[in-house]
Amino acid sequence: MNDRVERIQTLLRSFELPAWLFYDFRGSDPIAYRVLGLDPGGHPTRRWFYLIPAEGEPVRLVHRIEQGALGPLPGTKLVYLTWQELRTGLSRMLEGSSRVAMQYSPLNAIPYFSLVDAGTAELIRSLGPEIVSSGDLIQRFESVWSAKQIALHKKAALRITGIVQEAFYEAHRQIRNSGSISEFELQTWIMGQLEASGLVTDFPPIVAVNENSSDPHYHPKQEASSAIRSGDFLLIDLWAKTKDPAAVFADITWTGVFGPPAPEVRKVFEAVRSARDAGVQFLGERRGSAARIEGWEVDAAVRRVIVEAGYGDAFVHRTGHNLGEAVHGNGVHFDNLETRDTREVVSGIGCTIEPGVYLESFGVRSELNVFIQEDGVEVTTPPQKELIVLA
Repeated sequence: MNDRVERIQTLLRSFELPAWLFYDFRGSDPIAYRVLGLDPGGHPTRRWFYLIPAEGEPVRLVHRIEQGALGPLPGTKLVYLTWQELRTGLSRMLEGSSRVAMQYSPLNAIPYFSLVDAGTAELIRSLGPEIVSSGDLIQRFESVWSAKQIALHKKAALRITGIVQEAFYEAHRQIRNSGSISEFELQTWIMGQLEASGLVTDFPPIVAVNENSSDPHYHPKQEASSAIRSGDFLLIDLWAKTKDPAAVFADITWTGVFGPPAPEVRKVFEAVRSARDAGVQFLGERRGSAARIEGWEVDAAVRRVIVEAGYGDAFVHRTGHNLGEAVHGNGVHFDNLETRDTREVVSGIGCTIEPGVYLESFGVRSELNVFIQEDGVEVTTPPQKELIVLA
């Protein structure tokens, strides 16, 4: 039996679930490819299904002209050609399964893994089984870090923290010598530092000056980039990982000013920092008491601090996201705003805590990473404790 299949079966038994049903059509479920260890470059053009029961042999259902779509995965093979044969094969595959987990979230409440289309869900239900969410299965299978991944994450965390700090000093040097440096030029400098440090990223960092930092997803472009000058406020958000196989991301955001900070800048920074630290404290206390924590609760604890500081309407995104081999992983997010993430915060996962306040002339975000331990929480990225001030 395949090691992945055995792990999934053990997981199903722990959740008291009869089976996990995987389905894909033209790459519609990238999670299935990662969990099953399939090559996503195969580009199958017909529907396939793969059922892993908690006990017994898996069953695959593939089209006649794509019988190799599931590669070396074990189990009984059923083949269909016509739509009638597809339904007959599914009925045979699902016989005896009262419930099956699928990449589905009731009411699409957590869309990150809700990938099964409504018609396919109707088809499965018409054959008898109840569909339940695979969200917690995905998290425990895909998002729990190995000891090697923890070490690689910490390695990347230290390197990107050094790069972000040095980027502020590089900007300061250019301002002192030339009067300014553009956001794009500083972004390009950071990308060079990543390459020199043996790190990779999926997208260049956010480098945002003054009012541009009010846009949480701002990205400078060569043809549209603002200058950074003396007296300006700057936000840098950088994420990267090592080039090792299975490496996981680190992701941080720091802010600073090139001159004396305005009173409101300092006030907002302190509110955001306090909210960030409240999230770490909340996780530590709840993990220490062995109480169950759901993702939305972390967001609520952090958001409360921002609201009490008078900036609730200016905190316009979730508190944090899961980290994995992709910067936005498939585990629990700290979110009670965009979604109400009811997945459990489980041991062995990494997440960001990154509250932000976005006003008209500037925006402050302070981001660190945490690793969830059995009885506590570890901050894995050196946190920014004070606003960077470079006169």
